[in-house]
Amino acid sequence: MAYILSIGRSLPKYELKQEKVKELVQYIFPLSQREKNRLLPVFDHAMIEQRQFVVDAEWFTETHGLQERNDIFIKEAVDHALIAMDESINNKEYLTQPVSYDQIDMILLISSTGIATPTIDARLMNQRDFREDVKRVPLFGLGCAGGVSGLARAYEWLRSFPTKNVMVVNVELCGLTFQKGDAKKSNFIGAALFGDGITATLVCGEKSELARFARHSVPRMTASDSRTMKDSISVMGWDVTDGGFEVVFNKSIPNLVKTFWKGHVDDFVDSLALNAHDFPFLVAHPGGKKVLEAYEEVLQLPSEVFLHSYETLKHHGNMSSVTVCYVLEKWMATHPEAGTKSLMAALGPGFSSELVSLEWV
Repeated sequence: MAYILSIGRSLPKYELKQEKVKELVQYIFPLSQREKNRLLPVFDHAMIEQRQFVVDAEWFTETHGLQERNDIFIKEAVDHALIAMDESINNKEYLTQPVSYDQIDMILLISSTGIATPTIDARLMNQRDFREDVKRVPLFGLGCAGGVSGLARAYEWLRSFPTKNVMVVNVELCGLTFQKGDAKKSNFIGAALFGDGITATLVCGEKSELARFARHSVPRMTASDSRTMKDSISVMGWDVTDGGFEVVFNKSIPNLVKTFWKGHVDDFVDSLALNAHDFPFLVAHPGGKKVLEAYEEVLQLPSEVFLHSYETLKHHGNMSSVTVCYVLEKWMATHPEAGTKSLMAALGPGFSSELVSLEWV
């Protein structure tokens, strides 16, 4: 078992309304006006009002190479991760007293939007008082599934080391990947959906001394499961070019929720001797409006069960792996009663599905 004690966030500086992004895309996208007019309704139907970015609107109108993008990624990733971690260990909403960095035994760093060697977690170590023997586990390329996958890997490690503590850091600066000259429809869809986000989640083992720091009931991870669909690597991900990352985003994703994901979640819930109606709410990654609607259809659950998935999508867009951590924090802030059960779910490149069961204790 492992407990999720606290979540910290760092909000990027620049907020763009969806209408502003739509105007920008009309100005800069290398498509005919006819094609733009055909695709522009995507912005109106995405259920997104605004998103946050680490660069301003003018940046998107200019051409940038991979090195420039990645230099920005490293600087902003470190700066924002430090803020999120500081908030996580000092969050009075969830903790009765601050946690010190020397109490952290592992840093899990999840990102799919930039490259660094030494990795971002090593750079974070140099700016905070982590012990030299802290374990570092950088995970790259999990995409949207990384929010659940990172917590699942922390849970699995803490089952073997129940006195230990893990800081799970998610950094996704999706805006930096936008390709001004990429005329593919997937790039257009990405421009309508993705934003930047950063979170740091404090997780402890069931015998950790930090468990007593919890101010309220907390979610306990009780099981995890992963599934990857064979021969599906073209569904989502990146094409890496000299200019940077070009998004791959297949229109088949909502249908895969109804087939591949349904089989995974049915098997997982059955293994817990539960059914979907035992969950008053779900901590579901909002990949987009159509993905959330597919979740509802598959599980035969009302949209209220996904309230904070919709709210997160509305105010922040899809922040890849970070998004589900925002959703989790919003549900944690409602302080569910002890005994409340839920399910964390996210889909990512591979094509893959990650699930974690939660119970508030």
